[in-house]
Amino acid sequence: MTTAAREDVHRAAARAALEVPGVAGFQPALGDLLPLVASRTKHALGGNAAAGRPAAGVRCRHTPEDGWLVEVRCAVRSDRRVVDVARDVRERVRAAVTAKLAHHGSPGPVTVLIAVTRTEWIVSRPDAPALRLVSPPDVRHPD
Repeated sequence: MTTAAREDVHRAAARAALEVPGVAGFQPALGDLLPLVASRTKHALGGNAAAGRPAAGVRCRHTPEDGWLVEVRCAVRSDRRVVDVARDVRERVRAAVTAKLAHHGSPGPVTVLIAVTRTEWIVSRPDAPALRLVSPPDVRHPD
């Protein structure tokens, strides 16, 4: 499989994960952050380095059994159940990668591992009614 096809599989996995309701974003692993820091340093020193992968929390690799292992490290919104979001991400990513591999003519088993790294606390939801601050009634204390 060509490098372009591998990147295509990676983008499909990242897109599928981000489309799941409740996914707040990706959490890059240390191995994803080091090349990004190095490329920014090289760029700052005058080199022409790439900006890094846009979905650093997603890793895709070919397995020896002619299959694929996809790892997704994501943050979940606090207004969703973590187990439900993780299950949805796993199923959608598996379907997207399987379809992309079939498109490239190299189908194989796809294993998807999900790691929820944190919960993003949501202060307000768009579907929740607006909060009104009501001052307490005037209470007079006996003198």
